[in-house]
Amino acid sequence: MALPKEAELKKIYGEKAPEARIRYEAVAGRLSESFGAADGREEFFSAPGRTEIIGNHTDHNGGRILAASITMDTIACARPNGSSVITILSEGYDRPISVDTAKLDEVPHKVDSNSLVAGICEAALSFGYRIGGFDACVSTQVISSAGVSSSASFEMLVCSILNHFFNGGTIDYAHYARMGQYAENHYWDKASGLMDQMACAVGGTILLDFSNGVQFRKVDFSFDRLGCDLIIINTGKGHADLSAEYSSIPNEMREVAAELGGRNLCETEEQQLIDRLPAIREKVADDRAILRALHYYEECARVDEAEKALAEGRSEKLLDIIRDSGNSSWKWLQNCYVISDPKEQSIPIALALAEIYMKKIGAGVCRIHGGGFAGVVMCVLPKKETAGFVNYMTPFMGEKNIYVMGIRQAGAVHVEKD
Repeated sequence: MALPKEAELKKIYGEKAPEARIRYEAVAGRLSESFGAADGREEFFSAPGRTEIIGNHTDHNGGRILAASITMDTIACARPNGSSVITILSEGYDRPISVDTAKLDEVPHKVDSNSLVAGICEAALSFGYRIGGFDACVSTQVISSAGVSSSASFEMLVCSILNHFFNGGTIDYAHYARMGQYAENHYWDKASGLMDQMACAVGGTILLDFSNGVQFRKVDFSFDRLGCDLIIINTGKGHADLSAEYSSIPNEMREVAAELGGRNLCETEEQQLIDRLPAIREKVADDRAILRALHYYEECARVDEAEKALAEGRSEKLLDIIRDSGNSSWKWLQNCYVISDPKEQSIPIALALAEIYMKKIGAGVCRIHGGGFAGVVMCVLPKKETAGFVNYMTPFMGEKNIYVMGIRQAGAVHVEKD
């Protein structure tokens, strides 16, 4: 079986191309073992996870975000099978994903990855795209249920396969994202926005604006430019069972927006809320909704500040903005632990330990990463301090839960083969 081109792997993975080739060889071998010998129709695909740099929980209310893809990805070797059935074997899972695209209405919701695949297919049809059956073997490095968008990475991988096999590469990234969002909203009952999907689909660092549909543009930025490493720490508690907590954030923000005459907060202004605060406090369910709305306004302003700093060549300013964003998420947005289970505070412990270390060395920033409530924290440190920081955090979090990574320039892609 032909494997990905060496130039393709170097473009996507850089110095880690040899490691990537081993992974692609493994999924290719598994496809042949599971679905029959190679016949030349096999193709390779990759979709990264993502990091949110600034803009925590603003997308679903029409806000702005600075996000990027990361060097963890989900890969697949796949081939069309001439039927209506999609079969996906995912490394680490005993049961295959099996969806008959001719019977999408029979796929149960909120069960497993079958639900997500069916939702993506239904969305593709609604947008006028074609779908069909294929066989695939998948392997992922993206941490599951931990805030680096393992689900969006998988969704964008499936979109890439559907795009290449059945649509001639005509599906754009915005529709990739909408297909993934549709699957989560309608087949998983999760009120997700579009940030995760867009960051995984586009690649590199992107500035996203959701005030009028989905608008994005690439931004020339990486932490390497600052001489820093991006470090993601998995606190050890997943967030797969926290859909209600996530949904409460957009719902509470929209409750405030409704009192200000809008559907989403992007249709309102912070000064309106401040001017009418006493009356609105009596109308909304609780004060947390007010604080979350204030976080939204200030977080969008921080994204604007970051955009200006990058345009002026002041990339180092981003570290201060990231610190402010993290403090707002902890104190105003309140997504660092679950209020119904205050005894479990893995995220605050990780942040507190990181802040103590960073204070001692006089460098670095940290913040909650992703949706929050559980999962991971994001740290940015000078490269010369990375080893010391990892050694410091390892006894508390475990060596296997600390990931040093960078920003990947390639998004969800078909990987050309020899």
